Amino acid sequence: MSGTPLRPLVEPVDALTPDELARYARHLSLPEVGDLGQRRLRAARVLVVGAGGLGAPVLQYLGAAGIGLLTVIDDDRVEVSNLQRQILHRDADVGRPKADSARDALLRLDPHLSVTALAERLSPDNALELFAAHDLVIDGADNFATRYLSNDAAELTGTPLVWGTIFRFEGQVSTFVPGHGPMLRDLFPDIPDADSVPTCAEGGVLGVLCGLVGSTMAAEAVKLICGIGDPLIGRLLRTDVLGTTFTTLRFSADPDRPAVTDLTEVAVACAAPPAASAPAVDEVTIAEARALGADAVIVDVREEWERQVQSIPGTVHVPLDVVVDRGWPALAEVVGPATDIVVHCRSGVRSAKAVAAAAPGTPEGVRLRSLAGGIEAWSAADSPTPAR
Repeated sequence: MSGTPLRPLVEPVDALTPDELARYARHLSLPEVGDLGQRRLRAARVLVVGAGGLGAPVLQYLGAAGIGLLTVIDDDRVEVSNLQRQILHRDADVGRPKADSARDALLRLDPHLSVTALAERLSPDNALELFAAHDLVIDGADNFATRYLSNDAAELTGTPLVWGTIFRFEGQVSTFVPGHGPMLRDLFPDIPDADSVPTCAEGGVLGVLCGLVGSTMAAEAVKLICGIGDPLIGRLLRTDVLGTTFTTLRFSADPDRPAVTDLTEVAVACAAPPAASAPAVDEVTIAEARALGADAVIVDVREEWERQVQSIPGTVHVPLDVVVDRGWPALAEVVGPATDIVVHCRSGVRSAKAVAAAAPGTPEGVRLRSLAGGIEAWSAADSPTPAR
């Protein structure tokens, strides 16, 4: 990284109100923050990409810290399974846009906050305008395409970016400041394939890990805004909560890396369908599967604990890893003489993998298909559309 010390990101507001002086008293007692630093926090405009596992704690702590303007962008809706780690949301928020739920939670924390909720996806069409309108961006996205979009938009607009990832029991955090140290593409030059790492839904994530990593990201934001401490520029902080270890990897800018000049490459990655990690196989819709009735056998390839939470009545169970390991014989043992086999999982990704693994050995005359949308779509077909 550059040897030039980082300047604070923003000029401070003129003064704090008496109520603000009382609310932020513990910051004011810190010589490194003090009145000046708190006035800088009050002047800052921060964009948070995602209101999920990482975005939730980031938003909570930045809202509590007194950031002047918070914008949250997320096109997802709150699900029951989110509540184990995304503690910004409540049970009553299930079905609501996460961005709206997050805004309301922050205003409950402090009614005087300025919070903008964008219930949409960060895309090549809006990224540059959004980044340019903020002093700092926090990337809490859960997919590679959006992470690289954030990096490229930051590089093109010169906007500092705090980046983090989580999976199972491990997390990573780094800070990228264009013109003052390496960027994400210096650390990981190429956008990985969408299916190169399992999603949190497939691989799981320890709920408290989100708070640990998200709080670290929020701390990076405060340091950058106030111009204090030593941000993680040119360093990748890695944590493993099972081993209670923290390690730091130092990296530098690659002089041979081409500069980012536009969003063309990342636009291709962002245009990939959400189920890009699923192989192309024959699918059956919810309506078609239900019309088959007793003539079809529905095979559930999820884990047993998932079936205990929710299951389609009358299904048989063969875990995905068994199907991948044994192919068609694993299904043949449970489907009997049936000739119409429908395989399902949560959303359709794992069932497509199971069908692809079993298809080569499927006997002639047997129709093997993946249930499009999985049990989520099956359940949604029975439920009214959530109110907007």
